[in-house]
Amino acid sequence: MQNEQRELSSEQREKILTTLKARFEKNMNRHEGLEWANVQAKLETNAEKLWSLNKMEITGGEPDVISYDKKADVYIFYDCSEQTPKGRRSVCYDRKALESRKEHKPKNNAMDMAADMGIEILTEEQYRELQKLGVFDTKTSSWVKTPANIRDLGGAVFCDRRYDTVFLYHNGAESYYASRGFRGSLMV
Repeated sequence: MQNEQRELSSEQREKILTTLKARFEKNMNRHEGLEWANVQAKLETNAEKLWSLNKMEITGGEPDVISYDKKADVYIFYDCSEQTPKGRRSVCYDRKALESRKEHKPKNNAMDMAADMGIEILTEEQYRELQKLGVFDTKTSSWVKTPANIRDLGGAVFCDRRYDTVFLYHNGAESYYASRGFRGSLMV
């Protein structure tokens, strides 16, 4: 994926912009006070970011604007799919974890997939922020950025929502499950 051209055709650009606009307008509670015209203007001048949003979309992330950082002049997008994105499940945490597995290796890992898509994996704080905007991951779970001290010991952390509560859990970084993937963020 490293050599993949990070540019969309005019048809792909139009399709993702239409999708993002419809989602933006349908979910105004996620970004009160923001206007789509300003978001679209920013997207139209950032072809690579639009490419990343398209990757988020086609892997099932349903990206949407969740805030605007006035100081940095950036719109912040998170994956807002109800469950962790389908096209990003059954992955271990990172390359080191993937390489440590002797057998039954997953096809990929969350950290490399995110980097290839040009996005960042949500932190625990961002994940909890997302959960204030809706109800997510009631049947799935999502890897979140793991503190170095935990990762150095072979672990990784993930979050989900059960019993109307957001939980942070741990697992071996090499573990992977059909219901665990990752959510990403992108600043435009």
